[in-house]
Amino acid sequence: MKFSIIYEAQMADPSRESEARCFQEIVEQVMLAEEVGFDNVWAVEHTALTQYAHMSAPETFLAFIAGKTSRIGIGHGVVCLPPAMNHPVKVAERIATLDILSNGRVHFGMGKGGTQQEAGTFGYDLAELQPMIDESMYLIPKILKDGHVEHDGQYVKIPSRPIHPSPLQDPHPPIYYACTREATLQLAGDRGIGALVLGFSGPEEIARKNAIYREHFKNRKAEDQVGFRPNEHLAAFCAACVLDDREEARRIGLRGQRFFAEAIAYWYQGGAKPSIEDLSAEEQQAALDKDKARTVAYLSEEHIPVGDEHTSNYTVAQDAYGNADDCIRYCTRLQEAGADEVLFLFQMGTIPHSAIMETIKNIGEKVIPHFRAKAAALAAE
Repeated sequence: MKFSIIYEAQMADPSRESEARCFQEIVEQVMLAEEVGFDNVWAVEHTALTQYAHMSAPETFLAFIAGKTSRIGIGHGVVCLPPAMNHPVKVAERIATLDILSNGRVHFGMGKGGTQQEAGTFGYDLAELQPMIDESMYLIPKILKDGHVEHDGQYVKIPSRPIHPSPLQDPHPPIYYACTREATLQLAGDRGIGALVLGFSGPEEIARKNAIYREHFKNRKAEDQVGFRPNEHLAAFCAACVLDDREEARRIGLRGQRFFAEAIAYWYQGGAKPSIEDLSAEEQQAALDKDKARTVAYLSEEHIPVGDEHTSNYTVAQDAYGNADDCIRYCTRLQEAGADEVLFLFQMGTIPHSAIMETIKNIGEKVIPHFRAKAAALAAE
């Protein structure tokens, strides 16, 4: 099982000074993560979502990280594919260039973005995006493989052109899809690409989603394959705060998760702006439970079926906020549920840099070695 970090560049204070500090701190965190053995660093792509995500140019961020590191994987989680936002030719050119400069470390995730706030920035209706995403999703790997494009599609029209450069990984880097709902898990499986499960789902829900994904991957049709490199891989999102003081970790972690859940609810559901209250762990848990009930009530009023994609942000992973032993116990459950990779989220709006650095150090020095030793023992047997 791989151990990785995913970044939103989330912040309670959206000032210019805070943004600069946040990105510099993220660089420091990734440098430590490479040093202590993390496998990958992933970056989301969001636009116009104040506080929730200031990671709007992941191609720039990841290129900078690639130049500062030598081993850690470089993951787009994900590139949003509306053509006016990211034209398929430009995506192919950027992915190939990054793959060369990182010496073949790129992981290429694709998706459509999650809010009308973002889609509308580029002149789209969110509900109408999927066919455009599908067209680009099939086109980009062909460009990466062939170094050439000629395409007369419904949403993208490109005359015959050579496209340079070609990626170092042949025919292209491994491909993934952002999965928040059952339908997207099915899509990733049907199209033979990796699933990035981007939600606070616990081990039981991950096991259910894993079963859906594996079944669809197993039964996929050759004509539905995206790209030329099938990639059976399920990565599970996991918010975590791992400190020597487990009670402090729980207090800080729950405060961060509450901020995350309320920040996304503000943009997705028109909720209130996120809270930065410094309460006890029990009080933060109660607030999350109250927010979950409010979300369920809102969805019911709108006649929207309530699914894990709506409520998982309020699901508390008890052992993910604690000490290293707690984290080992929780990651073991994720592994048993079928996860090939843990996408740790440390950088939630109110989590201090010092706590993130301690978390990275504890996982790198205590959690990852536990699983590496277990894997080595199994291989020896």
